[in-house]
Amino acid sequence: MMEIRLSGSGGQGVITAAIIFAEAAIMEGKEAVQAQSYGPEARGGATKAEVIVSERPIFHPKVGQPDILLALTQQAANKYAAENKEDTVMVVDEDLVPEPPDTKRLVKVPITRLAVEKLGRDLFANIIALGVLVKISGAVTIESVQKAVAHRVPKATVEKNMEALRLGFEAVP
Repeated sequence: MMEIRLSGSGGQGVITAAIIFAEAAIMEGKEAVQAQSYGPEARGGATKAEVIVSERPIFHPKVGQPDILLALTQQAANKYAAENKEDTVMVVDEDLVPEPPDTKRLVKVPITRLAVEKLGRDLFANIIALGVLVKISGAVTIESVQKAVAHRVPKATVEKNMEALRLGFEAVP
């Protein structure tokens, strides 16, 4: 079983990324649950999305201590790091989380900067982050995620989203 928490602020697309991850798992015949919560603000409020992927039935659909925590803001990193296990992999946007909490397994990627510099808009940061999560987790294949992305994003943006996915996947050694 793999438990992943994605966190950031409203408008960063963490919920969409979590939905796509869960859809990819289901396409592969795995069990998956996805849940989300967000602040009352439409944009800028705290946002959290969780995904659990398993080969067996999932009886408790809430992430307790994630295997992977994605934090796209300093506030999210500070808030959710306390719930990490000792071996949780913490993935942060290195520009938006300049002071990551102390953790044994930290992965820093310039997620938003890559979106702006390579694709022209920060809009693609969530799909870059998704590529990072696919690579680190190994819970789903990149091919399944590509299909789920193509199914979820506007047709006019499929090509750029595929590039964003590739950028994230390749950003992790």
